Amino acid sequence: MRIEVEGVAAFAATGGRAPTPGLPTVVFIHGAGLDHSVWAAQSRWFAHHGRSVLAVDLPGHGRSEGPPLPGIADMADWIAALLRVLDIQQAALVGHSMGTLVALAAAHRHPERVRALGLVGAALAMPVHPDLLAAAAANRHAAIDMVSLWGHGFAAGLGGNLAPGLWMTGTAERVLAKAAPGVLFNDLSACNAWTDGPAAAASVRCPTVIVQGSRDVMTPLRAGRALAAAIAGARLTVLEDAGHMLLSERPDAVLAALGPL
Repeated sequence: MRIEVEGVAAFAATGGRAPTPGLPTVVFIHGAGLDHSVWAAQSRWFAHHGRSVLAVDLPGHGRSEGPPLPGIADMADWIAALLRVLDIQQAALVGHSMGTLVALAAAHRHPERVRALGLVGAALAMPVHPDLLAAAAANRHAAIDMVSLWGHGFAAGLGGNLAPGLWMTGTAERVLAKAAPGVLFNDLSACNAWTDGPAAAASVRCPTVIVQGSRDVMTPLRAGRALAAAIAGARLTVLEDAGHMLLSERPDAVLAALGPL
């Protein structure tokens, strides 16, 4: 689905079904350097179970045009603008990694637009290791290698993709490698600079589901627990022995946790 947001062409996948007026909307927001394709399983399930789905490509990512937006607040405002363009009064926002910051910021800045939150691999803050930032700034493939190595749990390194014949870590690297030069650095810098987590979390009044891997080294479980404690009524689901790339490592468990949205 192609949309024009603030004068720039954007893309959102719809899970195989066109959005239907009157159905609750779920907006899926990808992580740093990624695109809508990471939500393939979840977006399709929701689209075929009574929801209108928009798995977005943020500006400068995937099939969306324009430069990448420089800050988390800018991305949150873009999500609100997308909803206005499509005349969607409210939506559940579901994010992974950087996408959780965007969803949280949108709930803080545009609470009237957000009916629920789903946060997968989340934290109040996402500081980025200097070595990763430096590699991304230089557009070195080492940055992709670091994200893949640190992002996946131990079992993913051995294989174990639930879809036979697919390479879990290799697929993640290919998606990251498709991004234009500078996109990953832009996104990591935005995560590193965002400090509004505590204020945003304290302001959330909508139902919130948080899904965290017990072996996540990018947003550790303790960070997910702190986020859950900061949001009134938040429900935390912990996936044992899973890392940060939960959408591919544990797609069914993530879907089960997000199902009520």
